[in-house]
Order: sequence, then C-alpha cells, then structure tokens
Amino acid sequence: MATNRTFTMVKPDAVASNNIGGILKMINEAGFRIIAMKYTKLSAEAAGTFYEVHKERPFYGELVEYMSSGPIVAAILEKENAVADFRKLIGATDPAQAEDGTIRKVYAESKAKNAVHGSDSDENAAIEGDFFFSKLERP
Repeated sequence: MATNRTFTMVKPDAVASNNIGGILKMINEAGFRIIAMKYTKLSAEAAGTFYEVHKERPFYGELVEYMSSGPIVAAILEKENAVADFRKLIGATDPAQAEDGTIRKVYAESKAKNAVHGSDSDENAAIEGDFFFSKLERP
C-alpha cells in the first residue's frame, strides 16, 4: 500500500550551485507539501551509514565522499502517492536521459552529481526520514 510521504535530499552539487530555491519551487508546484526540512552537512561516517545499501557497489566510496563534500537539504514530503510521483518529478539518474521538466533535467550536472535524492520505496522513505528527523521535528 502506497504511503503519502517520501524523503528527498538536495545534494551538495545543487546546494553549491544555489539551486535550493528552484528545486523547492518545483517540488511545491508539483503539489508536494514539505512537512520537515533541514540544512545540514553529512560526515563521511553518516553518509556511509545512509548509503550502506550500496556498500558492495564499486561507486560506494565515491558516493560517500561526494555526499559528505558539502551541505545538503533533507526534507520529508507529503502528497498522495508520494514516492512514485516524486520519482517521476526528479527524473532519470542520468540527466541526459531525464525527461524535460524534471528536476534532474533542469538542475543535475551529471549522472554522479544529479542534484537530488528521492526514496525508491515507501519502506525506504520511512527509513530515510527517520535517519534525518526525530519525531519532534515533524508532524
């Protein structure tokens, strides 16, 4: 059963390029409500824990280094069918393959620096939201 919440991060490349506002605007215009949000920086240890699911993949080390290289904006979003709708809004991981009008088509620099993270399942959305936000930080 689909939930109405998903998790996103504006990644270090998009933060460094001053694209937070534009990305949040696209999120709001797509009908998502931001119910929790914070500007923070991941340590290498925290990034490693967050992306532990990819630990055996060859890109894991680069991913951890990149995600701990600068500030990020973490957010929990709410909308009916949130996970699927947000995955559609962000577009393909490779911005060259992303559809026009998607966040990654507009803001991503490359497949590795792809501007935003979006949860891939309802279960991961809950896990990822819990990683960044305490119960006191969200409704």
